[in-house]
Amino acid sequence: MKDLGALMQQAQAMQQRLQDAQARMADSTAEGTSGGGLVTIALKGPGEITAVRIDDSLMVPGEADILADLIQAAHADAKRRLDEINNVLMREAAGPMAGMNIPGMPKLF
Repeated sequence: MKDLGALMQQAQAMQQRLQDAQARMADSTAEGTSGGGLVTIALKGPGEITAVRIDDSLMVPGEADILADLIQAAHADAKRRLDEINNVLMREAAGPMAGMNIPGMPKLF
């Protein structure tokens, strides 16, 4: 029973670390760029767009398709960076249980 108590304490500590990581993830931010920095998009938390910056040189009539492509590419870059940050936070929170496949529990990175 002593081992079960220690296991329960570890599980509670991990649960707290995961909750802390989720709170930090909600505050994490990342920027993505495209077109050599002509378009920049900033994301926060799960992917909320907080800023879009477009270089004035892209504001040319008839260039809407190019601008749309650059915006999509910048968003994809920012999302990839934000996901990397959030994955690191979750792996740190999971600690030694990261990567374990425990029946009945989601896989922890």
